[in-house]
Amino acid sequence: MTAVLALGTHRCREVAAAAQRAATSPHPWVDTAPNYLAGRAHSLLAPVLAAHPTMGVSTKIGFLPAAEAAGALRDGAITPGEAATGHSITPAYIRWQLARNRAQLGRDRIDVLFVHNPERARPRTEQLAAAFTVLEEAVAAGWIGGYGVATWSGHADGTCTVPGLLAAARTAGGAAHHLVALQLPVNLVLAEPMAAALAGHGPIADAAAAGLEVYASAPLHGGELAALATEELADLIRPGLTPAGACILAAASCPGVRKLLLAASTAAHWDDAHAALAGGPLTPAHLGTVLDVLAPR
Repeated sequence: MTAVLALGTHRCREVAAAAQRAATSPHPWVDTAPNYLAGRAHSLLAPVLAAHPTMGVSTKIGFLPAAEAAGALRDGAITPGEAATGHSITPAYIRWQLARNRAQLGRDRIDVLFVHNPERARPRTEQLAAAFTVLEEAVAAGWIGGYGVATWSGHADGTCTVPGLLAAARTAGGAAHHLVALQLPVNLVLAEPMAAALAGHGPIADAAAAGLEVYASAPLHGGELAALATEELADLIRPGLTPAGACILAAASCPGVRKLLLAASTAAHWDDAHAALAGGPLTPAHLGTVLDVLAPR
């Protein structure tokens, strides 16, 4: 099963136009965060979300937009130390930022709320359990549909594990907890999660086995793969695709990945990605061959 394409807004230019295209796609979904686009992402997305009330949306809590630091301090949501680091997942900050997220996006209910880079928190285990407890309360209040964890390096460096996240969720919400998703980078530069998933282990395989929806971020590694990938690599992945499209297909073919978050700033970029996925996923054997060519296992 190929992952479905969704809009990721980190570094996305012309985000309102990109969101409009995503809203009319077969699987309308946008992923964002309050600190994206210098703190403007939510306000830019709000009109599109208002015009398309059935479009799914996920956002995050963790990073503090610089423009909001004074208000968060005034309201007692963060400490001066947290304001200086620009990151917090404490209960007080989660409640404060969730209220702002809902207001800025114009949504009473956010479909999925991600805890953003919890590897920055200390002590991590205790803070995650406390954060998940607040998020279980938010589900019960109808403010979010479920929650997840979005991390860049947490799985690679071992500071986040799926069993650990599930244990924290059970502590917070019992067996019927609402931890529903995991977001991490999946691409041909940071290929270890893909290789592990093909072998049936690692964070993607663990998440899928637990029934969590896996969101693959940075499928082009911040745009670098669009320039680095060659025609030869594209032909190896699937003849006829552009190098960028081929790299997107490879990430979308990773077993266990269900949403592929692409910061497609132009219509051509978005259409190229849809065309790349239209032919269905690579087989696991084919994807394994691609990974072996790039970095023999």
